Amino acid sequence: MKTQSSATASAPIAVTAPQERGGVGTALAFLGVASFSLTFPATAWGLEGFGPWSLVAARCVLAALVAGGCLLALRVPLPERRHLPGLAVVAAGVVLGFPMLTTLALRTSTTAHAAVVVGLLPLTTAVFSALRTGSRPSRRFWLAALAGAAAVVAFTVAQSGGSLTAADGYLFGALLVCAAGYTEGGRLARVMPGWQVIGWALVLCAPLTVPAAAVALAYEPVHLAWHGIAGLLWVALGSQFLGLVVWYRGMAVIGVPRASQLQLAQPLLTLVWSALLLGEHFTAAAPLTAVAVLVCIAVTQRS
Repeated sequence: MKTQSSATASAPIAVTAPQERGGVGTALAFLGVASFSLTFPATAWGLEGFGPWSLVAARCVLAALVAGGCLLALRVPLPERRHLPGLAVVAAGVVLGFPMLTTLALRTSTTAHAAVVVGLLPLTTAVFSALRTGSRPSRRFWLAALAGAAAVVAFTVAQSGGSLTAADGYLFGALLVCAAGYTEGGRLARVMPGWQVIGWALVLCAPLTVPAAAVALAYEPVHLAWHGIAGLLWVALGSQFLGLVVWYRGMAVIGVPRASQLQLAQPLLTLVWSALLLGEHFTAAAPLTAVAVLVCIAVTQRS
């Protein structure tokens, strides 16, 4: 018995190191950021074939169909009643508020100008997280976050000519509701799988989005072309569902404040996609800003 106990005690126990978990969480969060970086160019494509209300409602319905199908196929039980308020915040901020407000803004704003909102989103999300969860990031974390946000905002505003448009009200509103949805979704992803968080949020919105889609498609003209269809499919499946699945899982592993700072790279990725997909042109300030942002991300991840 002693020999067996000794052998058992000396046998290595397979555990996942915190660094390994953090690496996986960072990778998942960055996959979410990469998918989100295509949202504005894809929305611009979608607006070529659909009206703004039709595009928003249709993307929510398509994403809800996929999410609901996954929940049914895997026989996922209904969420507990105590999680419903949090899911409602996710639904209001991420499923409805952010897509609606940014789509309305992109009717008159360029994707470069709209990138201002995602430049400020990491800082806003960190503030919401600190208020909601009581977390207290270090001073170095906040200084790096502010520096990164300032660099991104300066770059994106300069690219849009430094002027403010009527769409800014939509963009700043989208910033606030999305930060609240991200924070609450990251908190819920600690007690349920991230894909179920966004899945149930989408399903909860279905009683609103299905009739809204029917009405909007009946009153807004639709011009079916591959740009419009591709844009709709991406914002529905890539941005609205799959991207949020990996994003919430990443936030659950590494925490909301740290994950939010990865979004400092999102405006620059959006600008790259805008140049490739929409033909927009940018100055040589892009690589300099990219280096500054990456340095800030490195600092926040080490804080």
